[in-house]
Amino acid sequence: MIIRVDALCAAAAAVKSTLSLRQVLIVPYVVLVLGLALVIGVLSYRTGSQAVSTVSEHLLHETVGRIAQAIDRHIVGSGAALEAAFPAGMPAPVSVEADLKGLRTRLWIATSLHIDPNNYVYYGNRAGQSFGIYRHSLDEAELRIKLKAGDMRSRFRFRGIDGDLNIDSVEERLFDPRERPWYKAGAGAASDNWTAVYIDFGTQELVATRARRVLSGTGEVEGVVATDVSLRGLNRFVGSLRVSPHGQAFIIEPDGKLIASSAGPNVRRDSGATTSRLTVAESANPLLSALYAEVGRLIAGGELADQPRTMNFAMADGEQIYAAFQRIRDNAGLDWITLVAIPRSDFMSGVVENLERTVLLSALAALAVIGVGLWILNWVAGDLSRLSLVAQKVGQGELDAPVEVNRRDEIGDLARSFETMQLQLQSDPLTGLANRESFVRQVNAKVARYRADPTLEGAFAILFIDLDGFKQVNDRYGHDLGDRLLIEVAARLRRHVRAGDLVGRYAGDEFVVMLNQVTTREAVEPLRRHIVALLKQPFEALSEGEDEPGMAFGGSVGEAWFPQDADNTLSLLKVADRNMYRRKSAAAMTKESG
Repeated sequence: MIIRVDALCAAAAAVKSTLSLRQVLIVPYVVLVLGLALVIGVLSYRTGSQAVSTVSEHLLHETVGRIAQAIDRHIVGSGAALEAAFPAGMPAPVSVEADLKGLRTRLWIATSLHIDPNNYVYYGNRAGQSFGIYRHSLDEAELRIKLKAGDMRSRFRFRGIDGDLNIDSVEERLFDPRERPWYKAGAGAASDNWTAVYIDFGTQELVATRARRVLSGTGEVEGVVATDVSLRGLNRFVGSLRVSPHGQAFIIEPDGKLIASSAGPNVRRDSGATTSRLTVAESANPLLSALYAEVGRLIAGGELADQPRTMNFAMADGEQIYAAFQRIRDNAGLDWITLVAIPRSDFMSGVVENLERTVLLSALAALAVIGVGLWILNWVAGDLSRLSLVAQKVGQGELDAPVEVNRRDEIGDLARSFETMQLQLQSDPLTGLANRESFVRQVNAKVARYRADPTLEGAFAILFIDLDGFKQVNDRYGHDLGDRLLIEVAARLRRHVRAGDLVGRYAGDEFVVMLNQVTTREAVEPLRRHIVALLKQPFEALSEGEDEPGMAFGGSVGEAWFPQDADNTLSLLKVADRNMYRRKSAAAMTKESG
């Protein structure tokens, strides 16, 4: 639309002739202020939208990363369990009865490493013999064995690594390991191999099996060792994620079969009490179906890489969705996809409501008193700009950016809510320590500063701490006491580390410490031993259990020194974690041999 300048001038002159001087001075000014308020509102909305986009992308990346870490933590023990049962290079025995004691010892140790979820490790050979240990608890287990191909498998109950065997039952159906999918998968692969995800007959829950062939002394395939990994804990973790009021998270296989879901079950109960796996199409979840349709195009085109990726798309009803996904694969054949989807309205509702209130207050203030209105407008605009800037910094990963907004109105509520969100993103809600993401972020920053100038940022070390006996505490006294014990452990670690060191809770009963200014590798060991000794001292939370002897509690501590052990955060944590499990295993073997 084109408006003639001379027409505007004529209209202005006509208005001017009918208005008093006061009106001529006030009306244009009020219109200007209201127009300015409107412009500020539009700009604020756009800035808020951009900040929301940045924050949403960061949150989505962080969430799929957390799920990927959970998957890694869930399956990492399977490889260690197989390695403990049959270390690399160890030839298979010519028969099960030729190595009964050795098999029993190694499989006991293998099921001790990650009793949840790797509590069942078993072996079958080409002669049709089988030998397996199923752990019911830390000290109670079940031996499942058959020495002849035509025999039925027998089950024995026992306690402790060398406990007496007590016959429990004899299976009615013939179990031939050579006919099982895990045996065929393991025997036909040169390295570890995952079977397809299946529904366990007993628990009716999803399970995956990792298998590895075992060679004889002459290099022939003599048998296969395997361990089951229950996916119950993984589904429980995904189900507990609360990324937003209406956000959802999933783990699926590329063919659309569900592994875990925050929005519903991952299996379907059919008529006749049978159970079958759910697919995306059968889940009756429109958000998941729409998201899988978008991802499916990438799968079909071979564009789905292993790195996290975000996208925006619209549902059939026009609702905008922010989504992220990541393909998870390993060298044993695992191939899963993690998906997270959040409606845009979950991010924008608070921004829109607050913006509407701000524009209304600005307009009323401008109509009442121009001077006060301008002052209020500048005040509001300044705080909104500050909040928008902080939101952008948070979206860029600077979670501790100061808000510095002190008000008692809705903007102040938003600022305090934002500060609370920042604190929650950085802190573990139970112990108050730095959470995993905050800890990793601070280590990343330290690594970056070191790379920029090693002379200004010295070497440092990471300690990875896993509590020994914590599950036993939970089993005996309950999770409330377990939480109090975690709080006490956190307080003790925070109180006894050096000034400048950082303590964080990594997951469950695992803690991490970043030791600053550790100039030599030798300087790490006294600090590590100090932590071990610290965790052996009595805890007040356990005082009520002193009437139950045999309670063993303490901690296993692994270390990694930067930059010699690893030059990035993830590798440092893996080295420290591996050293911790090595010490834990060594301590367990020493205790058992003693």
